[in-house]
Amino acid sequence: MMITLSLLLNIAVLVPVTGSIIGNAGWVEAAYGPPSPARGIVLAVYLAILAGSAALLWKPVPAMVAALLLVQIAYKLMTPFTVGTLANPVVLSNLAIAAFHAVTVTLIFQRTAP
Repeated sequence: MMITLSLLLNIAVLVPVTGSIIGNAGWVEAAYGPPSPARGIVLAVYLAILAGSAALLWKPVPAMVAALLLVQIAYKLMTPFTVGTLANPVVLSNLAIAAFHAVTVTLIFQRTAP
C-alpha cells in the first residue's frame, strides 16, 4: 500500500510541477529561479522521476521502488543545505516528501529482510 502511495505522491506532485516549469508559470521563477540550464536539468530529473514512478506504479518491483525513493530522499534532504534556507517552498515540500518516502523505504526493507 505504501509503495503505491509513494508513487502516486510523486506523480501527483510532479505532473503539475513539471507542467508549470515547462509552461513557465508565474510561481516557477520564485521557486526555481529564471529559465536557465540549471532549471532545465532540474526539469529533466523531475521528468525522469515522474516516468520511473509511473512505470513502477504499473509494475511495482519493491527493490526498484526502494532505489528510486532512496535517491529522492537523499537529494531532498540535501536541499536545505544546497539552497541555503528552509524558507523556500520547494525545500519544505522536499522535506515532507522525503519523510513520507522514508516510511515506505523502511517498510520495504522490513518486508524483504531475511
